[in-house]
Amino acid sequence: MCTMNAPLSSGFVNGDVSFWYRSIGLPVPGEPLGGDVQADVAVVGAGYTGLWTAYYLKKARPSLDIVVLEKEFAGFGASGRNGGWLTGALAGTPERYAKTHGPDAARRLQRSMFAAVDEVVRVAAEEGVDADIVKGGITTVARSAAQARRLREDLDWQREWGWTEDDVRLLSPEEMDARLRVSGAVGATWSPHCARIQPAKLAQGLARAVRDLGVKIYERTPVTEIAPGRAVTPYGTVTARHVLRCTEGFTATIPGHHRDWLPMNSSMIATEPLPAQVWDSIGWDGRELLGDMAHYYMYAQRTADDRIAFGGRGKPYLYGSKIDERGHTHAWTVDALWDLLTSFFPAVASSRVAHAWSGVLGVPRDWCATVHVDHASGLGWAGGYTGHGVTTTNLAGRTLCDLVLGRDTELTSLPWVDRRVRSWEPEPLRWLGVHSMYRLYRLADARESRGMTRTSTLAKIANKITGH
Repeated sequence: MCTMNAPLSSGFVNGDVSFWYRSIGLPVPGEPLGGDVQADVAVVGAGYTGLWTAYYLKKARPSLDIVVLEKEFAGFGASGRNGGWLTGALAGTPERYAKTHGPDAARRLQRSMFAAVDEVVRVAAEEGVDADIVKGGITTVARSAAQARRLREDLDWQREWGWTEDDVRLLSPEEMDARLRVSGAVGATWSPHCARIQPAKLAQGLARAVRDLGVKIYERTPVTEIAPGRAVTPYGTVTARHVLRCTEGFTATIPGHHRDWLPMNSSMIATEPLPAQVWDSIGWDGRELLGDMAHYYMYAQRTADDRIAFGGRGKPYLYGSKIDERGHTHAWTVDALWDLLTSFFPAVASSRVAHAWSGVLGVPRDWCATVHVDHASGLGWAGGYTGHGVTTTNLAGRTLCDLVLGRDTELTSLPWVDRRVRSWEPEPLRWLGVHSMYRLYRLADARESRGMTRTSTLAKIANKITGH
């Protein structure tokens, strides 16, 4: 897909982790593990999940000796590459959690997610982490008749689950126009349960706070084996009562966990800083997050330096659960994101792409997140956030903390704790299933854009294929 506005000749940065790190500079990785170490808790992975877990454990029990092991540097993975959505959206649907624990438990999990947004904002302020946080909520737009129908149905569904006007509401055309002007928008909702962040700033600030508490983070230290009581690296073994796997989208690279969570690729572009006249045509003064009701959905934010960071799935999955760790993005994906961005905001076509990058997120077979600690073996894990990890990691970290400490709390009774999920199918079924799903989603969106008033059957078939 190439258009006259395609940005491929403009010399943008492709990969190199993310624009978020380009804007603040890549950190110099700390020292690797220097030999065998004994600790109370070993955390594998220094992304948001591992850092939040270490943070809350050390705050709750300062005497604990906690070691965090990281292959690259803290925040290298999805924690430093995501769209900057600190959102209360749930990984999975309430219905799936309700099947095992009942509707009230599912509602408690959703309310806990809403509260987690404010908890991240609180801790960032308390620890002096400047992550460009603005709690402006999230606007979700519909740009076709079928999308508008889904928007209304989704709002009705949320009302049935007990979410009130204070949680999500329909915007009038006048309210939408006052917030931000999306070309072709025929409907929109707004929810307060979302904040904009700069992901790399949050990751680096959280890593600093964890180190200040006395937690040791060993970077440039890949873990080659996780077993009861130990985490093995090329530079030594960490022996600990609890070993927690906090690797999310990189879990498939760990021996024995190849089919636990599928590493789904998500890609982003960031524009140059946009001039005042472009913002005059767009609005977006409230800095809320922006999403849509398409099947092949997008996500966007207005950055602190007045760019638009705009994302979507792109090439969603690499055969054999492979991962491109450096974040290189295919030309087709950059073109597709640029075309979609300029269709939302035609005035942006006078600008160009400054950076493109990709990252991976973890997707369980039932698309629902899990938190687990086995006290017999001391092994634990959290993940499977399906793209909602910025907030979910905080809730997971607090929950892992309570589970490790043996506490019986509101968090440890939530329905995602100890959730069991079957593994993904072997190849080539994984590749065929994921690529078929997204191919059908693209076709469904194309059909709906041509005037359909109901959700395309192709999208329903796609959901059936992968259980989405």
